[in-house]
Amino acid sequence: MWYNTKAKDILGIQYPILLGPFGGNLSTVALTAAVSNAGGLGGYGAYTMSPQEIFEVDKQIKAATNKPYNINLWVSDHDIPETGLTDEQFNKAKAVFKPYFDEAGIPLPEKPGPFQSRFENQLEVILDVKPKVFSFMFGVPSDDVLEQCRRSGIVTVGAATTLDEAIFLDSKGVDMIIASGFEAGGHRPSFLKDSESSLTGTFVLLQLIKEKVKTPIIAAGGIATGKGIAAALTLGADAAQIGTAFLACDESNALPVHREMLFSDAAKYTTLSRAFTGRLGRGLTSRVAKEILGKEDHILPFPLQTTFIAPLRKAAIDQEKWDMILFWGGQISPILKHTKALELMDSLIEETALYYK
Repeated sequence: MWYNTKAKDILGIQYPILLGPFGGNLSTVALTAAVSNAGGLGGYGAYTMSPQEIFEVDKQIKAATNKPYNINLWVSDHDIPETGLTDEQFNKAKAVFKPYFDEAGIPLPEKPGPFQSRFENQLEVILDVKPKVFSFMFGVPSDDVLEQCRRSGIVTVGAATTLDEAIFLDSKGVDMIIASGFEAGGHRPSFLKDSESSLTGTFVLLQLIKEKVKTPIIAAGGIATGKGIAAALTLGADAAQIGTAFLACDESNALPVHREMLFSDAAKYTTLSRAFTGRLGRGLTSRVAKEILGKEDHILPFPLQTTFIAPLRKAAIDQEKWDMILFWGGQISPILKHTKALELMDSLIEETALYYK
């Protein structure tokens, strides 16, 4: 059967279909459980959460499903230099973004305070609650942490945007590698070179990694149908990870207008931008994203840019100024059809099977 891949055995799932874990409060227990209960692997993005919040959400997921699920963290959770944020950097950002704050009728915020990395404390919770799968991006945990995961029976999954990153992950002994193509919505999880020079497409990246690496591969980016899953499996993937199609479902925590836009003409146009968080990510094209292109040196490092722009995002939502917001979404958005997670899962399973008859 088409679903009898290495992923089935490694992840303990029926179908090699993974829910992309959304950060930024977009993941939900309901969506994670829906995908896991339907035979796939639900995923929950937890990089913005405190250790206690991760502990609580893990308890809720366990109550909602007895099937395997994935919790995702960011190894590198900030880009702030050791010297901190200078007044010069902040003044540059204020100069570029002041017109948008003026348009929204709100004052520029104060300079963001220092940021303390949470990753090490978050890791302690992962090792404590022991999800079936721990996925990570923007780097690789220490050898010691990976060994602790092995001893605890936690499957480790790392994200690569280049062949070099996949080779590095392979050398660390991770259980599976996500081939993350530039078509995908959300942040580009590059960690060996800058994201702008790590923009290989999913199916090219998949073939490159398959040629050089023995670790099983999960294809991610530009996949939203059974046809896409079948194509990924044909090219050597052992599973497909799907993000935008599930983000558009009612069970996600995306704003209603966000989900509506993923089904609108606006979904035909996406942009890679640092303007909204400080890290490169793909979302539906907005006026701000277009106008900030070429001014990346005036953007604060992640996540200070997120903090800085948060009041503007809130005001834009309150005033329905949608062209001032980057709603996450991948290049595959124009072909989305389903608004219910279970219906989407059923469609993915049924359509993939058609290509193996």
